Amino acid sequence: MRLKFPGALWRQRELCWRLTEREVLGRYRGSLLGVGWSFLHPLAMLAIYTFVFAHVFKARWGTGAESGDTMGYSIQLFAGLIVFNLAAECINKAPQLILSNPNYVKKVVFPLEVMGAVTVFSAGLHGLVSLLVLILFQLVAYRSLEPTILLVPLAWLPLVLGLLAVTWALSALGVFIRDIGQVTGVAMSMLMFLSPIFFPLSALPPQWQPLLQLNPLAIVIEQTRMVAIEGRLLSGVYALVGTIAGLFLCEFSFRCFLKAKRGFADVM
Repeated sequence: MRLKFPGALWRQRELCWRLTEREVLGRYRGSLLGVGWSFLHPLAMLAIYTFVFAHVFKARWGTGAESGDTMGYSIQLFAGLIVFNLAAECINKAPQLILSNPNYVKKVVFPLEVMGAVTVFSAGLHGLVSLLVLILFQLVAYRSLEPTILLVPLAWLPLVLGLLAVTWALSALGVFIRDIGQVTGVAMSMLMFLSPIFFPLSALPPQWQPLLQLNPLAIVIEQTRMVAIEGRLLSGVYALVGTIAGLFLCEFSFRCFLKAKRGFADVM
């Protein structure tokens, strides 16, 4: 099957970039620190999580000698949160994406499909900023970095493709079913605690581990920690199968979106 969505996005790449730039800069327009908040926000969250979980609750990562490393727990937790926040930003925005931009729907020549890509690209840029904060924190804590951290973009590629597919699907459904936004909000709150963010997957009893692995974020979080913190190579099976599956999901969702958008104007 010939993939249509890469070509469609490539033809609209200039529009995608301009809208992404407006989305990122518009979030901080008028604020005193401007884009500086994109660095300060993840830094503040990292400090709060470190204090609450590592010092108040005395949480430790794993069961070995490294479990007493407070900094280590904070770094592991923050790596998981970066992945989750990337997914949550896209999924929570998607149901209202078309509804909140009725003017674009009325413009026949406007390619509505780029709005899903803009949402994912914008969230991805914030994820990269948070990753930079994680790198700085690792340098402060350990004065070194694992070279495998360069593989993080490859670890995130299946996630980004999957989020693009989900964003197209939810943004189209959100036009016809207004309750989708409420469902995704509850679902993401549940998913936060059902993902291995605050604990390693290996900490669960063996009988529960296969069930948690059904969560698509679980493997992305584990692979991110492997390459960014533990210095291990990315799983080739995950990278290959995840990327191929993501491409086909994107193509299927893209085609469904193009069919659904014919009825957007009638509903809105």
